[in-house]
Formats: sequence, structure tokens, C-alpha cells
Amino acid sequence: MTAQKLDGTATLKAIKAELAERVEKLKAQGITPGIGTVLVGDDPGSHWYVNAKHKDAAEIGVASTRVDLPATATQAEVEKVIDELNADPAVTGFLIQQPTGLDEFALLSRVAPEKDVDGLHPHNLGKLVLGEDGPLPCTPVGCIELLRRHGVEINGAEVVVVGRGLTVGRPLGLLLTRRSENATVTLCHTGTRDLAAHTRNADIVVAAAGVPGIITKEMVKPGAALLDVGVSRVDGKIAGDLAEDVWDVAGWVSPNPGGVGPMTRAMLLSNIVLSAEKALERL
Repeated sequence: MTAQKLDGTATLKAIKAELAERVEKLKAQGITPGIGTVLVGDDPGSHWYVNAKHKDAAEIGVASTRVDLPATATQAEVEKVIDELNADPAVTGFLIQQPTGLDEFALLSRVAPEKDVDGLHPHNLGKLVLGEDGPLPCTPVGCIELLRRHGVEINGAEVVVVGRGLTVGRPLGLLLTRRSENATVTLCHTGTRDLAAHTRNADIVVAAAGVPGIITKEMVKPGAALLDVGVSRVDGKIAGDLAEDVWDVAGWVSPNPGGVGPMTRAMLLSNIVLSAEKALERL
């Protein structure tokens, strides 16, 4: 069996086209969605991600506000920028690109919850736990949207999530067990005693441990859908959590890069547009 590709790049393109139409409708009503970013330091990866986010925004008609600060920026200086973006009506949503080298929980908590496009503010994570409406974490929602748009059945599926991080593993488990997804979820991690015993019975495996090749073909149920969310570097190149041989057994596999990464960008754009639509409702 050769697995089919869960193509995040192509799906991002389709979602951009849909969002561009929503942006045009908002502009016709006097609202222009605006994204803001706060970048601290000179990390090449962070600069690439921020550049990509602003490029995506421009392509669908979203305005941009970019604040780049030196690596010497203090906690107070970054907090001042956050306060300014909170108060700026032209910025309907923004994010602080990590890492900053500062107290990132304090920075994230300072963002106005309604402008939290990453969906990781404690207020919004609390809403997720309670099942209330609010901005959702981009990568977990991107995983679900990628599966849906490729026709992978989630309802009733046995899902194993490998990774317990705040940005993917924990919120993804909450999302997948909502009635709208209706999956049964097992949350594993690098300390799980017999990881293969769990993954071999899963219809869907989301690998988000950050351990290169932690999931091999012997650990995969034939025909299963596999999402690779892990990001590591091996010999200077990006390496995911899925071993190359899983493509011989699985039914669906997301490549890395080109799978979940573009979907994270798509969901961030979606949160920006949604925040503008919510702002219009409040007028």
C-alpha cells in the first residue's frame, strides 16, 4: 500500500480563496481585518514564519502591522507593544512569535483574549475546556480541518495523539472529543510504556512528540491516517516524527514539511477573519 498525501499546501490555497471572499464582504461593511505580529530577536526560523504570515495575509486582503524588536528588548518593552496592539482598532488579531527569551506566559496572558489569534490565551483555553465559543489553537484545528477536507472519517474514530504539549497535544484531545468530532482519544507521550500497543489500534495517529521517526511502520494499523506535527532538525534538515516507511502501510500521511504546517497558517488566517467578523457583530 502506498499512502495518499494529506496535502496541506494545496488545502491552504483553497482556504485562502474562501477567506478572501469573506474579507471582501467585511470590507464592503467598513471593516478591514488586520493582523499584528511581535517578533523579538534574529532567529531565522522565527523571521521566516512571520514573513510567511504577512505574505499570506496580503494575499487575502488582510492588513498588516509588524513590530520587530531587538534581542535586547525587555519584558516591559514587549508588554508596552502588546498594550498598543490591544488598543489599536486596525489590528483585529495578533500574536507574539516564540521564542522571545522572555516570560512568554506573561506576554501571552497580556494579549486581549478577543485578539488572540493563536487561541492559546488562558481565557480561550478555558473556553475550549468548557465548550464555549472562542478563538481555537491553530495547529490542532488545522489537523482536524486537514482530515476533514481529505474525507478521513473522524466520527467514531480511535485516535492516538502522541505528545502532551500545550500547543498541540492537550488541546487537540479536547477538540477531537467534542460532539462535532466525536472521536475517542488516547493521549500518549514519550513516557508511555508501550507506545506501539496504542498506535497499532488507532484509525488516526497524530505524532507531535518532537522525536524524529518515533512512529515506524510496525506501529501503524494498515490504512490508518497519520499526521506528522513534530519538528526537529537532523543534519540541518527538518525531520518529522514519522519514519519514511509508514507510507508503505498507512492509508493517509501528511508530509513534513507541506502537511500540518500550512494548515496552521490557514487556521491563523481564519482566526484573523473570524475576529474581524466578531468585531463587526459588536458594533
